[in-house]
Amino acid sequence: MIVAEQKPLEDLQRMLKGKKKVLAVGCGTCVSVCFAGGQKETRGLAAALQTAAAVDGEELEVHERTVQRQCVQEFIAPLEDDLEEYDAVLSLGCGVGVQTMAERFPKTRTLPGLDTNFMGQPTEPGVWEERCVGCGNCVLEYTGGLCPITRCPKQLMNGPCGGSEGGMCEVDTSIPCIWSKIWGNSENLNLMDMLMEVQPPKDWSTSRGGAMRRTVVRDDLHQPNADGRTTTTEVAAAKADAADGPEAEVEAPPADPNAGAREDAFLKELGLS
Repeated sequence: MIVAEQKPLEDLQRMLKGKKKVLAVGCGTCVSVCFAGGQKETRGLAAALQTAAAVDGEELEVHERTVQRQCVQEFIAPLEDDLEEYDAVLSLGCGVGVQTMAERFPKTRTLPGLDTNFMGQPTEPGVWEERCVGCGNCVLEYTGGLCPITRCPKQLMNGPCGGSEGGMCEVDTSIPCIWSKIWGNSENLNLMDMLMEVQPPKDWSTSRGGAMRRTVVRDDLHQPNADGRTTTTEVAAAKADAADGPEAEVEAPPADPNAGAREDAFLKELGLS
């Protein structure tokens, strides 16, 4: 899951300086689980911002709404009807949610209410630890499901460095050496021979340094018109058809009413909803 935390109140006050009416939008998925941007946190932050503004002798009206997933166009579309009355939107979604809001509503200023930290795992109540950097070239096959890219500060690919001691990391002695854990469980997984093979340098072209990445998980779910937008290909085709006749406005195809249900069913099948 994506782990985030709320920005300090003073940073939010600075961003909202001069604004009179703001819509705080929470997200009901990842940031809700880590208690950063769910309905409860959005409501609490809205009250805190209004109180802080009143203490400073300023007027600030903060309304709040929470959508199921802020990173999905269909779920934020209903917000459009009310946005004209607000000076800005304060998004309590991850960085993807903020960008989705900004692109969907380009005439309304969208401000980030959270700092997105990493993709993590809850290791104990109230504690999340980074487990994945989304490098796009997964090596967990070779390491028994434990990631040296994320969990080794040096991102070593062929065993521990010479500085690890007693199973703890040289760079940060408060965390275990992940290579010590990988080797310690290798016999159970019959990985010892594989770990003795020298791995080539990692292909970083698939990581975030290799420009924006795009993945289509399933073709049957890839429906560009699900939220009522017209694709570039369809616009070009419509213009070509009208080339010999009078010009006509290209209308967007109707929204697919089953898009949200289909996506929910797919996520439920994966255990993500």
